[in-house]
Amino acid sequence: MTTGSRSHSRPALLGLLLTLTGLLSSVTLGLRHPSPALLAQETTPAPSEEVTAKPPAPTGSPPAAEAGKPASGASETNSQEGVEKVLYTGEVVLLPEAFRRRGVKSYAEEIAQTAVLYTTDGEIVPLVPDWRGRAFFQDERLRDRPVELVVNRRPGVPWVSVLSIYLKDDKGKRAVVDYWCDVCSIPMYEIKDCECCQGPIRLRYRNLPLPKDARPAKPVAK
Repeated sequence: MTTGSRSHSRPALLGLLLTLTGLLSSVTLGLRHPSPALLAQETTPAPSEEVTAKPPAPTGSPPAAEAGKPASGASETNSQEGVEKVLYTGEVVLLPEAFRRRGVKSYAEEIAQTAVLYTTDGEIVPLVPDWRGRAFFQDERLRDRPVELVVNRRPGVPWVSVLSIYLKDDKGKRAVVDYWCDVCSIPMYEIKDCECCQGPIRLRYRNLPLPKDARPAKPVAK
């Protein structure tokens, strides 16, 4: 190639390089800052099939019951129907002693730790060992002495649920009994460490009257 032709081709090559540089700049700028039309294309969701909501399940049957709970409020309400607050008098003894008094023979070791109320009429009333009645199974100081018990009694259930325990204090006066922490001033209803400070508790006597809404138990027919 001659010197003249080289000099004429240089401007053409330079122009081509400038054109290519401009194109590359445009592409790079487009990638960094896409146009609104491109953005709208990318962000518009694809059409989807219409979802038809399923109709609600029929409400003719009740929901499944939770563990340990009745399936409906009606069942729970029915369990409280017929409950009576009753006042019994007598003494709490272990069942072998109650059977002995009534001339009933049994294997004493099978029932040795079962506490029952032996009423003044000679009726044997078993006690539910729940939050209140359990104390009679634990604390021998509550047994074999005159007692007045306010209980809940349910029809068809021989066991009664103890609500209040009334004994005679050291002065011979009627007193409701529970357990007490002198540090935390917390009442409790069974023998155990204080629920707050984990310290010892004591048997407490308070001179309170019997509740007016507890009717005396009917005498047992002999």
